[in-house]
Amino acid sequence: MSEIFKGIDTIRYEGPQSKNPLAFKFYDAEKIVMGKPMKAYLPFAMAWWHNLGAAGTDMFGRDTADKSFGAEKGTMAHARAKVDAGFEFMQKLGIEYFCFHDVDLVPEADDINETNARLDEISDYILEKMNKTGIKCLWGTANMFSNPRFMNGAGSTNSADVYCFAAAQIKKALELTVKLGGKGYVFWGGREGYETLLNTDVKFEQENIARLMHLAVDYGRKIGFTGDFYIEPKPKEPMKHQYDFDAATAIGFLRQYGLDKDFKMNIEANHATLAGHTFQHELRISAINGMLGSIDANQGDYLLGWDTDEFPFDVYEATMCMYEVLKAGGLTGGFNFDAKSRRPSNTYEDMFESYILGMDTFALGLIKAAEIIEDGRIDGFIAQKYSSFNEGIGAKIVAGEATLEELADYAHNLKNTTEPCSGKQERLQGVLNSILFK
Repeated sequence: MSEIFKGIDTIRYEGPQSKNPLAFKFYDAEKIVMGKPMKAYLPFAMAWWHNLGAAGTDMFGRDTADKSFGAEKGTMAHARAKVDAGFEFMQKLGIEYFCFHDVDLVPEADDINETNARLDEISDYILEKMNKTGIKCLWGTANMFSNPRFMNGAGSTNSADVYCFAAAQIKKALELTVKLGGKGYVFWGGREGYETLLNTDVKFEQENIARLMHLAVDYGRKIGFTGDFYIEPKPKEPMKHQYDFDAATAIGFLRQYGLDKDFKMNIEANHATLAGHTFQHELRISAINGMLGSIDANQGDYLLGWDTDEFPFDVYEATMCMYEVLKAGGLTGGFNFDAKSRRPSNTYEDMFESYILGMDTFALGLIKAAEIIEDGRIDGFIAQKYSSFNEGIGAKIVAGEATLEELADYAHNLKNTTEPCSGKQERLQGVLNSILFK
């Protein structure tokens, strides 16, 4: 196999003072942070669809980047060329994982049996590369939103035939995930929603989605999949109203339909933005419910109302992300760069620089999050803020030993001027800045 990314060597750590655009400034894989190598906290993954497929097309213009990798697009030769490119790319960056949709790997045929045969062929080739390089699969999924048959949804479709087609894709994608040793399997409900209630039975659609997920869990466990299933919340786009609006909504859905023992969240930063939340909020809600699983590492643009999938560069946001991850004890999944270079960034070099940016941003975020925890002032203040519940009537409340009558009697002996302590928000924001910029 000839080298695809000629002139680009293995990307190495050179430190914050380096001006080499093809070097890491903060990501030092073996650097010890809170007792572990940095790479143990940051299992980075390459997104097959964006990195090897997205070529700059948008609704106003065609491709700007050449992602043919020397082969004719739409052919199995191109599918193999993408495998070659992807593994060379990951090796040069030191990335140990990848994620995929079924139709990222091969061109979809008119006959699902032919598509599956192509998937068997390409997954054999991928497995060869994995065995030679040690690179692993983080998670797999099925694309049940691009093909016109899914215009009314997959699990939420009004067509039993389409529903069965979705089931067939999930079955095959699960088989591929097991074959490639994937740690997780993702459901992103790209068309699982509605445009208007005038033509929608919400209850029926949600029940059918749950039925499909139960079938997937049953089959996955049957064929030896031991990892987590994930839901990736998103409030809108492409549908106006999507059923997995945010982490809280998705968690409620899982519990309502008895799926919570098998599923966790795959949280994407840009989707949090679209839901009107911070990235940190979605991570915290997932973590406190025991469902923080994996992360799609990107960021959105607050000035734009759609999913821009930018490579992360906001160190403040990355720091608060890593603070949540560290406090939660880490991830069962990893950090998948569901991000694409901007349309004018159309060279191979731009592909590498985009990943360097993202990896450095989260590495710096990890370093600063560890400093926040080790500094202790923020955690100390939070503990003090709720300290009235550590003893006396507060302790009885927490222990579930107090009655409403007892609390009322206690309140009758208090003065009306009783006030909670100050939240000290500005002080804590100053603490954060002092750690970020020292």
